[in-house]
Amino acid sequence: MSAQEILKVLITGGCRSGKSEYALGLAEGSANKVFLATAEGKDQEMCERIERHRLRRGRGWRTVEEPLNLVSALAGYKSEADLIVIDCVTLWLSNLLLRGDSPESILNQINALAREVQSAGTNLIMVTNEVGSGIVPVNDLARRFRDLVGFGNQRLAKVCHRVVLMVAGLPLVIKEENHGTVKSMA
Repeated sequence: MSAQEILKVLITGGCRSGKSEYALGLAEGSANKVFLATAEGKDQEMCERIERHRLRRGRGWRTVEEPLNLVSALAGYKSEADLIVIDCVTLWLSNLLLRGDSPESILNQINALAREVQSAGTNLIMVTNEVGSGIVPVNDLARRFRDLVGFGNQRLAKVCHRVVLMVAGLPLVIKEENHGTVKSMA
């Protein structure tokens, strides 16, 4: 790691709150960027959504689609890029849960991701969803998903310098560690 510190950001919020757009805005100006995408185009609407995201990113991004092995992907690219965006942690957790991974296995993978984030010598922006603000879901799968996302968000927030809650397109900084000189991302 150089004399300059590295910035790690977690962006959370509800659906259509502006999380991805905010992440891309923070990434402007970075030259060597990797976008780790976790979405899978399993239906027409999701394929169209993925394509809109690709177009919005534009040129200048190396896109890596990795719906399941996110920890390995981050480990592989963290020394090659000036900046990595992971979009989105919530979809990754959903993919693991729907694959049939046990909650214990998923928690282990969350902890492994947090360790990779902590050791990354590059700027890192992660997008996730805040899913636990509503009613308690009526079925077991939805409750396990809500709980895993909540635990995952807490664990990742601990290893990030900045945590931003997006509300109606507005960023609310809920954690900001002043840890010396920071590489500019915006």
